Amino acid sequence: MDMQTVVVCTSGATRADVIAVARHGARVQISPAALDALAASRAVVDALAAKPEPVYGISTGFGALATRHIGHDLRAQLQRNIVRSHAAGMGARVEREVVRALMFLRLKTLCSGHTGVRPEVARTMADVLNAGIAPVVHEYGSLGCSGDLAPLSHCALTLMGEGEAEGPDGRLRPAAELLAEHGIAPVELREKEGLALLNGTDGMLGMLIMAIDDLQRLHTSADITAALSLEALLGTERVLAPELHAIRPHPGQAVAAANMAAVLKGSGLTGHYQQDEAPRVQDAYSVRCAPQVSGAGRDTLAHALLVAERELASAVDNPVVLPEQGRVESNGNFHGAPVAYVLDFLAIAAADLGSIAERRTDRLLDKNRSHGLPPFLADDPGVDSGLMIAQYTQAALVSEMKRLAVPASADSIPSSAMQEDHVSMGWSAARKLRTAVDALGRIVAVELYAATRAVELRQGLTPAPATRAAIDALRAAGVPGPGPDRFLAPDLAAAEAFVRTGALITAVEQITGPLA
Repeated sequence: MDMQTVVVCTSGATRADVIAVARHGARVQISPAALDALAASRAVVDALAAKPEPVYGISTGFGALATRHIGHDLRAQLQRNIVRSHAAGMGARVEREVVRALMFLRLKTLCSGHTGVRPEVARTMADVLNAGIAPVVHEYGSLGCSGDLAPLSHCALTLMGEGEAEGPDGRLRPAAELLAEHGIAPVELREKEGLALLNGTDGMLGMLIMAIDDLQRLHTSADITAALSLEALLGTERVLAPELHAIRPHPGQAVAAANMAAVLKGSGLTGHYQQDEAPRVQDAYSVRCAPQVSGAGRDTLAHALLVAERELASAVDNPVVLPEQGRVESNGNFHGAPVAYVLDFLAIAAADLGSIAERRTDRLLDKNRSHGLPPFLADDPGVDSGLMIAQYTQAALVSEMKRLAVPASADSIPSSAMQEDHVSMGWSAARKLRTAVDALGRIVAVELYAATRAVELRQGLTPAPATRAAIDALRAAGVPGPGPDRFLAPDLAAAEAFVRTGALITAVEQITGPLA
C-alpha cells in the first residue's frame, strides 16, 4: 500500500491530517497555491526590509530587546541567534509523534501566507518530515505564550543543520549528518524567518488533537466496561432507556446510555437487582450514573474539538503578514489561552471518568457489595488474593489523575523582563493531559479485566452476546479468565493494549454495530 500523502494548503489542516502525519508517518506535500501565498507574503517582508523604518521581527530585536534597530549586515545573524538562544529546552525528550505534530502544524501556518518566510523554508520543513527526521525536543521550555518557543526552536535548529535529531531508524545523530544523508540542504535564515519558525501554539495544539483522538476511543471503551460491570453486578438496564435521557438532553449522555444499552442487549444477567436477600431498589451511583459522567466528558470533548478546529484554521505568528494590505502587524494571537483551557478541561473530565470506573471495580471485588461474587474475584479466597492489588494499582492511577486535573492554565509567570507578563502554560497543560490519558487507558483496562472475570463467575446466567464477544476476544488476546492467582502485571498490560488499540470496541461492534 502506498503511504498516505497530506497536502498542505493555505486554508489550514484537518485533525485527520495531523493524526496521519504525527502517528502514521504520512508524507506531506505543499500545494501550488500555498507556494504562491508564501511567495506573496515574502515579497511584503522583502519590501519592508529594504526601508529604513524599523519593523518588529524584520529589522529589530525581539521581546524586551525590540527597541534596537538591526542593520542589514546583522539580520541573518539575528535570525540564527534567535533560534540558537531559544533552543533552551531541558528535561526528557518528548515523544516522536509530538515532534511530528509540532512541525506539521508549524508548516501549516507557514503555508497560510501570513508569516513571510520564503517557499524554500517551508519546502525544507516538508523534506525533514518526509525523511522521518525528528528533532530532539525537551519536556521543559514553553510557557505557552509567544508560542511554544523552545520546542519550536529545537525544530528550527534542525532545519539549520544544527543540534541533534532522531533519524528514521530511531538513532540520535547530529542534524547536519541526517540532512546530508537525505540530500537536504540546511536553510540559511533571512529576515523574520527565525521568528516565524518559533512563534506558534503548535505543540499544545498537536497534543490536544492526539488527546481528543485517544479520549474518543477511551470514552467508548469506558461505556463498554461500565455495561460489563452493570451486568456482572446483576444491575438493571432500565436506567438506560432513551426516554429517561431525553428529559435531560445533554447529547453525550444520550450517546453513552445508547452505547451501554447496545452492549447489554439480550443479557441474561441484568434485572436481578431485586432478587437479593435484601432487594435493591436502585443500583449504586457508579453504576446508575455511568451515562451522566461519561456523557459530560463527551460533551467536554465536543467543546475541545470546536476549539481545535478553530485553531487548525488559524495562522498564529507575531508579527503577522497581511499581503493584501502590504503590512506587517504585531498581534497577540500566539497566546495559548484558548487551547490551554480545553486541555485542562479534558484532564478534569478524564479524571472523573477514571474515578467512576475505579468505584465500579472496587464494588465488583467487595463481597459485601458485589451481590454474590467471591471476595476479590479470587479462586480460593484466603489462599488466593484475586484482583485485590489490581484495584490498588487502579486506585493509584486515579489519585494521579486527580493531581493532574489541577489546571495549569490558572497559573502565569512573567518573563522577558516583564514584556511577556502573562502566559498561558498551555504546553504544561498538554503534557499533563498526555499523562492523564495514559492513566485513563490503564484504569479502563483494569475495569475490563475485573468485569469480564466477574461475568464469567456468574454460573448459570447467560451474558449479552456483545459481552460474550468482548470476553472471547480478550481471552484470544492472551488475557486469561478466572482461576488461581498468577503473575498479574503481564495480564494487565495485555488488557491495556486491548483497550488502547481499540480491539475492545472492534470486538463489541461485531455484535452491536457501530458505537458512538
